[in-house]
Amino acid sequence: MNNKLIAAAVSAALVACAASAVAADFGQKVEALAKSQSFALFGVLGTLGASSSTDLTGPQIDANPAALATVAPGLSVRVVSAAANLGANIDMMALWPNDTAPTHIIACNEQGAANIGLQRINIATGVAEDIVSSGLTSCDPVEITAWGTIVFGEENGANGRSFELINPLATTGVTITGSGAATTISGTDAANIAFRGALGQLSFEGVAVYPNGVTYYSDESRPGASGGNAGGSQFKFIPAVPYAGGGPITDLANSPLAAGTIYGLRIGRNGGNTDFGQGNEFGRGSWVLVGSSTSAVPLNLRALAITNKLTGYYRPEDQDIDQRALANGTVRFCGNNTGQDTTSTSANGDNHWGETFCITDGTVAQSLANTAIPEYQPLVFGNKDFAMMDNLAYQPGRGNWIINEDGDGITWSPQRNNDIFACLDDGADADILSDACVKVISINDLDAETTGGVFDATGKHYYVSVQHNSSGHGVILEINGWQ
Repeated sequence: MNNKLIAAAVSAALVACAASAVAADFGQKVEALAKSQSFALFGVLGTLGASSSTDLTGPQIDANPAALATVAPGLSVRVVSAAANLGANIDMMALWPNDTAPTHIIACNEQGAANIGLQRINIATGVAEDIVSSGLTSCDPVEITAWGTIVFGEENGANGRSFELINPLATTGVTITGSGAATTISGTDAANIAFRGALGQLSFEGVAVYPNGVTYYSDESRPGASGGNAGGSQFKFIPAVPYAGGGPITDLANSPLAAGTIYGLRIGRNGGNTDFGQGNEFGRGSWVLVGSSTSAVPLNLRALAITNKLTGYYRPEDQDIDQRALANGTVRFCGNNTGQDTTSTSANGDNHWGETFCITDGTVAQSLANTAIPEYQPLVFGNKDFAMMDNLAYQPGRGNWIINEDGDGITWSPQRNNDIFACLDDGADADILSDACVKVISINDLDAETTGGVFDATGKHYYVSVQHNSSGHGVILEINGWQ
């Protein structure tokens, strides 16, 4: 990177900041200061202003898929894949075989059971191949495990299932039929996939799998749906046999996800854990025993959230592990609650812009023993310009959070596209919120959103899907240039 160019860019930003701050209120001054320090804080040479309003057509996207993203100064776009057979709604993704030297992306396609469910994409060539060719309804979360497998699940209401895959590069054309206990996996490589009924059933979205097998996950549900529930709840799975290390497993029967116990999060400890319910959605709480689930009798966790009076949130989405906390031996993961955006023409919109939250659960050892006091706290509150947070990714090295919008900007006047923001974590100041967020990517298709964002281990290569884009097929981009 040319140091003179960097110095010039930073100097120009500082001048612009000083000029704009004269007439700005204090909050605007803080925003301008964060933008002026974009290189030091976010590793980019500048930030984006207004969201893009460009609306590319399918033929335009096919001619230049990289044009789907407008990026901050210093960042660049490389097309990983825009293959005609790439799933139209590629959602969450995981790097394989690791995030240090990945060769493939393992990705869910969020469509119906008749469509492709799970694919592998060669990062170098863009070639996409089907792992699960049919049978998954709205495949959404994908996570790699410390024991060398892939966990994936369905965002399918109370009937959503989770599965575990071994040897993803040697598994092709598997089909899944049935539902619940009647789930059948068939095909030449069917033995490489197992139904993980031990995790129960819900609308799988955010999943955080810790190296010992303790797994945190949420139910993508809105308040009032499915029997008057309070919204989507958070769950914790503690394996009967934790993973102790020693390299990848060679048999799915040896996975820590094969059997264990499920707990649900209930916020409120005052009065001997009786002060809970509506109005007590953040702070410290307890993990309430829900039960043990099996593939033969998978528990309906959405129903059990109601009977166990678990805390509910507005459409919990993606979540990711705070790797810095994990390196220090503690459990902290962050995620998004999408909320409900409004439209410029509807009186029924909520103006619930969504939020990013973080949950702590003591040390890794306490998490496994279930002896910690869990705590839920907000990190970022949404607004009209930063609405309906959906996916997010922890950025190694910097420790920032890269957060994707799934808002209703298309309904506003003027129309605007969805964006991606870079957010600092909370610092040493008095509050517990992100110290600043800046806009770093805006897409150029009013029909689309970005999903599945994931970084490699350096924190310099960010892979993201542009879902629902107008080409009719998937597009995966690699955003480079983070310093």
